[in-house]
Amino acid sequence: MGAMLESNAFADPIGEAEFRASCWLEGKAMLAEAAKATPAMPREMVAFIRMAVRADWDPAPGMLVATNPAGPIEQTFFETLRSTMIERLRALGPVDGVYFAAHGAMTAIKEDDADGALLAAVRSVVGPDIPVVATLDLHANLSEAMVNATDLLIGYRTNPHVDMAERGAEAARGMARLLAGERFAKAFVRLPLAPPTVTLLTATGPYADVMTMAAKMTDANPAIVNISPLAGFVYSDTQKNGFAVLATATDPTTARGAAGRLAAQAWGDRQRFKATLTPLEAAIAEAKAVSDDPGKPPLLLADVADNPGGGASGSTLFLLDGLRRAGVRGCLVGMLHDPKLATEAHERGQGARFDAVFNRGGHYHFSRRDNMDATVMTLTDGNVVGTRGIFAGRALALGPCAALNVGGVAVVVVSNRVQCADPVFFTMLGLDPAAARVVVVKSRGHFRAGFDQIFPPERIREVDAPGLTSPILKNFRFRNLPRPIFPLDEDAVWSAS
Repeated sequence: MGAMLESNAFADPIGEAEFRASCWLEGKAMLAEAAKATPAMPREMVAFIRMAVRADWDPAPGMLVATNPAGPIEQTFFETLRSTMIERLRALGPVDGVYFAAHGAMTAIKEDDADGALLAAVRSVVGPDIPVVATLDLHANLSEAMVNATDLLIGYRTNPHVDMAERGAEAARGMARLLAGERFAKAFVRLPLAPPTVTLLTATGPYADVMTMAAKMTDANPAIVNISPLAGFVYSDTQKNGFAVLATATDPTTARGAAGRLAAQAWGDRQRFKATLTPLEAAIAEAKAVSDDPGKPPLLLADVADNPGGGASGSTLFLLDGLRRAGVRGCLVGMLHDPKLATEAHERGQGARFDAVFNRGGHYHFSRRDNMDATVMTLTDGNVVGTRGIFAGRALALGPCAALNVGGVAVVVVSNRVQCADPVFFTMLGLDPAAARVVVVKSRGHFRAGFDQIFPPERIREVDAPGLTSPILKNFRFRNLPRPIFPLDEDAVWSAS
């Protein structure tokens, strides 16, 4: 079973339609999807099902829904979803165990801990003795309810996220131990620390150091089953926000010691969890210089504040407008979410020149309406299979898409909102990011695993532009975060004792 959503409290609420348009599977459809060469379902569920089949278990699929990060779930739909999932679980009859794929940062209008509420409902059906195992994104906001309702919680270890299948397989191995009669102890610590998302890479930086320490502790002590450092998703704006460390072990003392030790490491390194971005004007100036001088290496600009992978609209125009006005050439921008504009481009056809109206619905958060002279370069139906990083091997449906030439800048316009974390979003329209002078991606960090063969870290700039996922946390009016919390509050304190 599973329900996956990362909720941004500053984005508009969503309902059933968004889930059905992305991933909605019930019963045997889950098994059929997992058996495909390029499944559309989350990879942790694919891996768990495949391991269950190989282990000769008898999978009893319930229900799995997932959608792109967005706002909170409409309350009525959340209650309906919870009831439907529980009805399906009851209808399956007695089960030996339950695997639940969650994100961990899902909220509803009146339920800040939607993941905890769903897991608690599962526990209420199966009782205290049936193993419940769940996987979480490392941006999960961990709650007591989530911990209490499960026997084993496993968080992603990589950011960009490329280990979902490995975590699903780990969940299956953990389930096998529980089914064999083992029982685990859990301990978790929540810190008054809400790291900006751009500081949470796991290749280098403070979060990488925490993950490395967790791996070493696990390898050194066979009593440790799993350690998950969950940095959280600050934009959910809940009371359960805060960097959390969850340790699972074969005994309580080991679990408590591991969680406390790793939490102390993260807290001691808190000053490194501060975002440093490139100002918008400086980014455009550097892009212009790269555009004008073929001797300079190509540049990637990450529009981290308008990341659809964090609930933003993917439709702000600050970078596009600046690059166009500066006369930057050899530039690709991916991707602007504007279904009406994509549809119009398809209606007009390849080669058509027209007055393109961006965001014609008017002002939406940071996405203003604007008119730009455009020419339709190429068109596609948007049905692709991911090639690298977080989307590798996953079937994707972006709806009608178009590449538009806007003042010398090639802009990818899509109908279905998704972050630009894979070169396929350019190549599907005949655009080659490896040949571009400047590439702009609306993505927070997952683009690094998709474009790493083209752009090494030193050629990447994270741009400080307005948006619903700005890493500059003082830009937001948080209402529910536990305060004081670092880095918003320098005076935040925590003690391991």
